[in-house]
Amino acid sequence: MSHLPIKNTNLSKQANGNGKANNLEDKLDPKVSIDMEAPEFKDFAKTMVDFIAEYLENIRERRVLPEVKPGYLKPLIPDAAPEKPENWQDVMQDIERVIMPGVTHWHSPKFHAYFPTANSYPAIVADMLSGAIACIGFSWIASPACTELELVMMDWLGKMLELPAEFLACSGGKGGGVIQGTASESTLVALLGAKAKKVKEVKDLHPEWDEHTILGKLVGYCSDQAHSSVERAGLLGGVKLRSVKSENHRMRGDALEKAIEQDLAEGLIPFYAVVTLGTTNSCAFDFLDECGPVGLKHNVWIHVDAAYAGSAFICPEYRHLMKGIEAADSFNFNPHKWMLVNFDCSAMWLKDPSWVVNAFSVDPLYLKHDSKGTLPDYRHWQIPLGRRFRALKLWFVLRLYGVENLQAHIRRHCNFAQQFADLCVADSRFELAAEVNMGLVCFRLNGSNEQNEALLKRINGRGNIHMVPSKINDVYFLRMAVCSRFTQTEDMEYSWKEVSAAADEMEQEQ
Repeated sequence: MSHLPIKNTNLSKQANGNGKANNLEDKLDPKVSIDMEAPEFKDFAKTMVDFIAEYLENIRERRVLPEVKPGYLKPLIPDAAPEKPENWQDVMQDIERVIMPGVTHWHSPKFHAYFPTANSYPAIVADMLSGAIACIGFSWIASPACTELELVMMDWLGKMLELPAEFLACSGGKGGGVIQGTASESTLVALLGAKAKKVKEVKDLHPEWDEHTILGKLVGYCSDQAHSSVERAGLLGGVKLRSVKSENHRMRGDALEKAIEQDLAEGLIPFYAVVTLGTTNSCAFDFLDECGPVGLKHNVWIHVDAAYAGSAFICPEYRHLMKGIEAADSFNFNPHKWMLVNFDCSAMWLKDPSWVVNAFSVDPLYLKHDSKGTLPDYRHWQIPLGRRFRALKLWFVLRLYGVENLQAHIRRHCNFAQQFADLCVADSRFELAAEVNMGLVCFRLNGSNEQNEALLKRINGRGNIHMVPSKINDVYFLRMAVCSRFTQTEDMEYSWKEVSAAADEMEQEQ
């Protein structure tokens, strides 16, 4: 084989247009550093830590929802990056001038939208260390501590939830846990594992069928209350997903089985079902103890999505809501939602990870290592190749809070939600739109959807608290989620007064 001549690519020593050497080494003084030095970094970091602490401790004083318009930021900064380095003090000053006017303050006690995103000082410090180590833990050898700490932390967490031993690496079986970026990723990873499993099973039964034929017959299932990310997983996975009508916002086993039997009669191949524990609309819980046996009966992979509510299962009094977990093939919840671990940290367990590993395994020579097979190479458990040292956040939070304080945090939020619900039902103008579950209250004015839309617009327009709506069976309602670890009883009273005041204004105008 002939080889092309190698072109000289040492640009630093090529001649410039005048024929003179353009040697960067001649121009740069090796004694002059282009990096921020350690003493300056320490000053910068200490100032930032002070800023962070002051911001969080006084966050309730800030307007929770920004008043800026789209495109506000571009005029506040230059059109291009600076040619010369700037002082870090100038960067610090620009945080309030440029960034904070456009920040929605998710950790304010006045923020009640969506679901919480967790935040704590131990997790922030752990992320600092992760950023300093800056490893890309795609395999064991890429940073053994990154893999091994994750392995142990997922066992710690699984034991806190009292997951079946088959899910835990320490059981000595096939099972184990992995930290994904989001619950959406976990849903897709489980779907792709289930898809690979079912394709192999069908090929073994029908070797004459090609893969395209099999894929065209696959069908998965979820409740009509499941998160939109489940539908998106179906789109990304190239398979049909069928929505199962819920009963009182919860999927029942007989409804799932009826859907499966209808599809079997039409020649389709059921392969995957998502059971949601804590829906986004109303924090409703599908009947896992009914749906799980249906999955076993029809050889359908059961994935449990407990993104928000799963944190509550560290409390014994809420574990009845995960009854039937032994029938699941995979389970996921987000410590980064409600367990004081900063985003991103989505905990996923698989009884048999080999289906995911085999589906995702691409093993080029440069990623091979002598210890392969002794411990997980987590790149095979996820969609991206690279991964941060996320287990540090779990390690720091679990050690510096302890299980008892994390349980207390969950219980406080649940009590705050009940406090808000009590204030709501005490006002005859309002009604609850769903059962109060966990830290979420779904409520509405006794009136039309249009009146409730107007109420929410007025509440958010006042800018003192922030909520979002939802709609089930064409009934529009408001959602009040307890989101901040700084929340106190007085904050619930304040938020209800804001709702009541907005309703008063509407009445006066009418």
